[in-house]
Amino acid sequence: MLVNLTIIDLAVVKMLDLDLDKGMSVLTGETGAGKSILLTALGLALGDRADSGYVRPDCKRAEINLEFDLSDAPLAQQWLQDNDLDDERQCLVRRVISSDGRSKAYINNRPATLQSLQELSEKLVEIHGQHAHLTLLNNDEQRRLLDVYAKNQLLLDELNGCFRHWQHTHKELNALQKAASEQTEREALLRYQIDELQQLELANFNYAALTEEHDKLANLGEILASGQSLVDTLYENDQASVLTLLGHSLSELAHIARYAPELNEISAMLTEAKIQTEEAALQLRRFLEAQEADPLRLNAVENQLGIIHQLSRKHHVAPEELPAQLAKLEHELDNLTHSSERIEALKLQSGQLSGQYHQLAKQLSGRRQERGAELQQQISSVIKELGMPNGEFVVAVNPQAGELPKLNGADKIEFLVATNPGLPPKPLAKVASGGELSRISLAIQVTTANDKTTPTMIFDEVDSGIGGGIAEIVGQKLRRLSHNRQVLCVTHLPQVAAQAHHHLFVSKNNQTDITSSSVRSLDDGERVTEIARMLGGVNITANTLAHAQEMLATGLSQAAPDG
Repeated sequence: MLVNLTIIDLAVVKMLDLDLDKGMSVLTGETGAGKSILLTALGLALGDRADSGYVRPDCKRAEINLEFDLSDAPLAQQWLQDNDLDDERQCLVRRVISSDGRSKAYINNRPATLQSLQELSEKLVEIHGQHAHLTLLNNDEQRRLLDVYAKNQLLLDELNGCFRHWQHTHKELNALQKAASEQTEREALLRYQIDELQQLELANFNYAALTEEHDKLANLGEILASGQSLVDTLYENDQASVLTLLGHSLSELAHIARYAPELNEISAMLTEAKIQTEEAALQLRRFLEAQEADPLRLNAVENQLGIIHQLSRKHHVAPEELPAQLAKLEHELDNLTHSSERIEALKLQSGQLSGQYHQLAKQLSGRRQERGAELQQQISSVIKELGMPNGEFVVAVNPQAGELPKLNGADKIEFLVATNPGLPPKPLAKVASGGELSRISLAIQVTTANDKTTPTMIFDEVDSGIGGGIAEIVGQKLRRLSHNRQVLCVTHLPQVAAQAHHHLFVSKNNQTDITSSSVRSLDDGERVTEIARMLGGVNITANTLAHAQEMLATGLSQAAPDG
């Protein structure tokens, strides 16, 4: 679970060091006090994209630190071990955002990528935003929720693996069948292109060596002239060659070395230099003597390079890639000449994979229908408690017979709801209002939560659009969720706040030039005052305080067994 959140210079938060506990914690405060920035900070620390706008004015950087206790997060522990980032039973996550927009991330004090943060966060925290109910209208999200509830992931992975294999086979089959209709023309073109490339003797093809030979032949005159000049300078000029000058230097050095023996080492070095110079000059002379202008060879090399560059442009590849291009064309021609056999083999393989896919899809569909019936019964029960007494929730799983394999199975999955007696269930988007969608979304989250391994769940005003006795039931449901996990809830409803184990109050300070927000934990007396504020607004009367105290006492007594 999340045990500490530290924020430094992020938006309206100058400095926040917040310890968090097990159970259910609520965050309340006036609108605009800064409750949302806490969730923003969590999102940034767990891999959301950042920019310089998050950094507090006149500050160089913003920093968010999260500390997790992993005793209730075995999947996160395993992920850390698999990625060599484990540190016993705790996990430290740090995100630093600079004023220039750059950011750095760390897991257990080691640099990490945003992708790593996102992978880890899925195993630590689940955030339900205030607009989460809108995604509920998406059929793919409905399918995902059902598969999570039904624990279908292993079967789904097997089915999708089979689908991708079939898809690859089917694509190759279609390409071959299409090519077969144009086979004669294509074969003729391929044979022409292959013959053209084979003239280059690509088995012994060395473009770099050929280019090097051309450069040497084309510049042989300059090589001979400059080389002979160097031979003269180094060796053959009796009066001023390097060899002669070194000989004179050695004689002079030998004379003065009689008086300074320490110069003998220098004399040895010059002697070695004279030997090396003479050897280099003789090798250069032998090289020059062996060279002979060969206009015919130069012309042949230039012609060959011209053909290479022409074919390189024709096939849109670099000269060095021409052998690979020949192999590619030969492979295509081989496939075409044996396409009928390959087509028959691919048809057989495609049919086998299709049969395997449909067998898995049937098995998956059966699980979805079985667990879907359970899910709809449980959600129907919860939405009745949440103020929809005639509400009936339906999970429609309709297998699409005869369809080609597709990702995630052959079922059309749709969530339907009937809100009034006697009317047939219809898709959520056509029936449910915004408030009803919020309650249905919450019912789904509550129903499926027990099947999740995420140790921390965060709800951002998911109770919007409801009130009164329904709000109290929502609070009870959220508290019940916290029985075996940590629940953080941003709320404006006193009925929800009264159900919490812990109450955090967010306030804004406008006394300085730059607005700042702070968070503090409320004691029992302060909780009464805050719940009264949530009930009564600006003017808090004795009756409001009494009502708040009664709500708090009632909430605690109703939830006592889990505490």
